[in-house]
Amino acid sequence: MPTIDSDVLAHQAVAPGSAGLTAVVARFGPDVLDSQGQLDRKRMADIVFSNPLARKTLEAIIHPEVQRETNAWFAGLDSRRHPFAIADIPLLYEVNRDRDFDAVIVVACDPQTQLQRVMARDALSEAEAQRRIRAQLPIEDKIRRADFVIHTDGSIEDTNRQVDRLAGQLGSR
Repeated sequence: MPTIDSDVLAHQAVAPGSAGLTAVVARFGPDVLDSQGQLDRKRMADIVFSNPLARKTLEAIIHPEVQRETNAWFAGLDSRRHPFAIADIPLLYEVNRDRDFDAVIVVACDPQTQLQRVMARDALSEAEAQRRIRAQLPIEDKIRRADFVIHTDGSIEDTNRQVDRLAGQLGSR
């Protein structure tokens, strides 16, 4: 099934030479660049996860471009070949895009597992990971609002079974 990842699009939105990176530097200064002229993601994260206004400013630069690219991608799909497609948007509810889709699938695990996974994935301290998690809508709220939920607390095989079952359901809609 075709899938688009908004995190990849967000990285592209601030790639060297992009209008997005120019806007970020204009707003936050050249100190957010690394020695190669790329966005220093750690430095930027330190700024935006300690300052909600800075986070909103960064989101106002990146999110419109991510939405444009996502919409263009969906518009380019052949619905006869692809009865459904997936947009992986971790901040879907936070950016009020849930109404843009026929169904919302939330992938969830218990909060302690989520914390450990964020720490491992991004090499963060517990405090840094907690700040990032707190910047999002609580997972319990996302679960409540979702049309479908995939629970990833079990084995990979269990997760794969849930995905396969859901893909069958969605394919028959």
